[in-house]
Amino acid sequence: MISDYQQRLREQFLSVPAIPPPAPWRPVLDRCIPISGLLGIGFAPDPDDGGDLVMVVSTGGHGLFDAVTGEKIARDRDPDPDDSTPDAVPDLSCPGLGPISATRVRIAGLFGGGLHSTTQDGWTLEVVSPEWPHDRVLLSADGGMHNGPHGESWWHIFDSNYSELRAAGFSPSGCTLAVATSSDLTLWTRPAPNTAPPGEASA
Repeated sequence: MISDYQQRLREQFLSVPAIPPPAPWRPVLDRCIPISGLLGIGFAPDPDDGGDLVMVVSTGGHGLFDAVTGEKIARDRDPDPDDSTPDAVPDLSCPGLGPISATRVRIAGLFGGGLHSTTQDGWTLEVVSPEWPHDRVLLSADGGMHNGPHGESWWHIFDSNYSELRAAGFSPSGCTLAVATSSDLTLWTRPAPNTAPPGEASA
């Protein structure tokens, strides 16, 4: 039994189509990155320029992508079995590869963990399931209140109705928004944010 408020929310989320995130967000590629057997993802800064890198752990190994261009930077098809999945250690991390081989990356996905759900300048990301077990990803500029019109203060940006959702969230820098399912990775990027809330200019 659900309350009237919960029913209204459910109807609200079901009534709107998936649309792209608003500016300044832009898609990294014109399509998702197909990754069969995706288990989880994590972020790390590029040691050269500090830009966002996203590490992908899958049943086929480990991969590292540039979160701004979508370029695959490194690939390990045969990681050490003791470190192939993040559940082998308490902090759910895996060893980095390529330019971040000297660090470990915390992975969010099938085995637990999570990505940032907010940014310092006020964006919020939520996962809702009005048609469970399918998940929908919502981006909002109103703190997740969803009081304003869809497409103005909140946006339904992803409908995971074909694969299991693994993780959704922001990079620590707030410059990348990622949605990972069991079959693919979708990325959006934006310039380095200021500290003003969405829609407001910095002082």
